[in-house]
Amino acid sequence: MKLHANAALSLRQRRRMVLLVIEQGRSIHDAAAEFHTSPRTCSKWVARFREASEAGLVDRSSACRVVANRTDERRIEAIAALRRLRMTGPEIAEVLEMALSTVSGILQRIGMGRLGRLGLEPAQRYERERPGELIHIDVKKLGRILVPGHRVTGNRRQGGRRTTYTPDGRRMGDAGWEFVHIAIDDCTRLAYAEVLPDEHARTAIAFLRRAVTFYQRHGITVERLLTDNGNPYRSTIHALTCRALGIRHLRTRPRRPQTNGKAERFIRTMLGGWAYGALYRDSHDRTAALDGWLHRYNHHRPHAAIGRQAPINRLNNLLGTYT
Repeated sequence: MKLHANAALSLRQRRRMVLLVIEQGRSIHDAAAEFHTSPRTCSKWVARFREASEAGLVDRSSACRVVANRTDERRIEAIAALRRLRMTGPEIAEVLEMALSTVSGILQRIGMGRLGRLGLEPAQRYERERPGELIHIDVKKLGRILVPGHRVTGNRRQGGRRTTYTPDGRRMGDAGWEFVHIAIDDCTRLAYAEVLPDEHARTAIAFLRRAVTFYQRHGITVERLLTDNGNPYRSTIHALTCRALGIRHLRTRPRRPQTNGKAERFIRTMLGGWAYGALYRDSHDRTAALDGWLHRYNHHRPHAAIGRQAPINRLNNLLGTYT
C-alpha cells in the first residue's frame, strides 16, 4: 500500500488503534492518545473501518468527486479533432472561444500536448539486411572557426564578422563555411566522414570513392547509394561515377528528408558529440578531432537502433553469419 507522504500512522498502526476502540471498548480519546494522534483522526479511521472493514484503512484519493466547471466530453473530443488537424493551442482556443490555459491543460491530459508527427502519415521504418546493401550520404554545412570565440576566451565583445590573414600578410577574407560529407551504412550504421571545402560535384565524387574504399577495407561491398536531390548528386559526372563503381544511385523524395533519416540522425549525433561537443581554437582543431570521434562512434559507442551494439560489432557478427 502506498501511504500519503505526510501520514503519521502506518496501516498496521491504524488497525491496532481501531481495534482498541471496537474490540476492547477503549474511548476515542484514549486510543488517540496512545498512538499520539488527534481524536478527530482516530474517529475518522474508526468510522471508515466500520464502513468498509480493512479496505477502509487505505488512503483515499484527494481529488474532488464533482467538478462544477469540468469541460464537457464532446468539447474535449472537438479539441482532439482540431489538434489532429495540426492546429496550435491558441488557434484551438480562438476557434472554440475557450481559455488558452484550459485548452493547453486538456491537450496535456489527453497526451496531445506536442504536435510532433501528430496527424501526419506514419513514418515508414526500414533496415537493410546486408552490410553495403544501402549507403546513405549527406552533407552538413558548418561555420569555419578562424579565431577562438567567447566560449573559449570568455570575451563576448569580440563578436561580429572576422577577417584573418596569411603569414605573409595576405587577406583570407571572412570566415565562410566548411562542409562535412558523411556516409553511413544502413544495416550496421558504420560511418565515414570528412571535412571538405565545398559540396561541388567533383568533391562529392572524390568523397564517394574514398567512402567506397573505406567500406571495402571492412569487407563491405557498396551496392546502392541514397542521397538527397542536391546539385552534386544530380550531375552527369556523378551518375557516370556510380555506374563505373557498379553502384545503383537512389535519391530521396523531394521535400522529404525523412527518406534519408539515418543520415540526418547521424548528423545530429555528430554535431552534438563532435562539432559542438567541445571547445576548439580554430577549424583545424575541430577537423583534427573528427577521426577520434568517428573511431569511438564506430568501435565503442553503443547504438540504440542496433541492440546497444557498436557498429563494428554488428558488422563482425553479420559478416560471420554470411561466411
